[in-house]
Amino acid sequence: HVQLVESGGGSAQAGGSLRLSCVVSQYTNDQYCLGWFRQAPGKEREGVASIDRFGFMSYAGSVRGRFTLSRDNAKNTLYLQLNNLRPEDTALYYCAAGWKGGSCDYRYKGQGTQVTV
Repeated sequence: HVQLVESGGGSAQAGGSLRLSCVVSQYTNDQYCLGWFRQAPGKEREGVASIDRFGFMSYAGSVRGRFTLSRDNAKNTLYLQLNNLRPEDTALYYCAAGWKGGSCDYRYKGQGTQVTV
């Protein structure tokens, strides 16, 4: 069972920056799919950024050019750098992992870290 623990959220002014971290408890095939999601009150969950086992990264259009995903395999840690923050970026951000049957299911999720802009 994979466990994920996020940190780094907080409050920032519009135009400011934050860096989120997600430590993954153990390396399994479920790390073939790692991603960040966010959910604001009253809104649907939104995929923010993801990375697959080949290192291919993808971003939601709303954050492309402002957010940057990276990973440190030695530390089993996934990062999300948030730059040029906007009020609409306010949400609970959480990371997820999960790979099953050759595709990503992101069935493992962390508790989340709050970002307020």
